[in-house]
Amino acid sequence: MKFSVELAEYSPFRAREFVAGKDAVTLARDILALDQAAFSAAFRKSPIKRVKLAGLRRNAAVVLRNEAER
Repeated sequence: MKFSVELAEYSPFRAREFVAGKDAVTLARDILALDQAAFSAAFRKSPIKRVKLAGLRRNAAVVLRNEAER
């Protein structure tokens, strides 16, 4: 990208290890497989925790449904 910059390893804006490098379908499947403890660990100190696991699962299900319709 034209204006992209490499983020420092400790940057709060860096993609979480759980999310980094995954395509949408793989990530959606991984999210649906999460239990509450794994969700809390993966998104500790992240705004994603506001959505809660149920909301994230709902969104992951929509992603999979949309991909199936393609």
